[in-house]
Amino acid sequence: MNSTPLTEGEAMRVVAEVMGFFAEPMPDFVRRRHAELRDRGLGNDEIFAGLGVEIAARRFSPPPMSARQLRRIVYG
Repeated sequence: MNSTPLTEGEAMRVVAEVMGFFAEPMPDFVRRRHAELRDRGLGNDEIFAGLGVEIAARRFSPPPMSARQLRRIVYG
């Protein structure tokens, strides 16, 4: 029974992409999202507040992180 109109190859690529997204190490995720949100014109206060919410919503989220901890990941 097919639950989607995707071919087997297309479905395998979608699953691999989703698994890759959730396998992204947290520091890489924080840096990538910071850059994406900065490119949209958001300021650091908005970005770091939003990142805290996004991290908490991930499937296997790390412990809550403060804005200071997130800044350290981005800026070292």
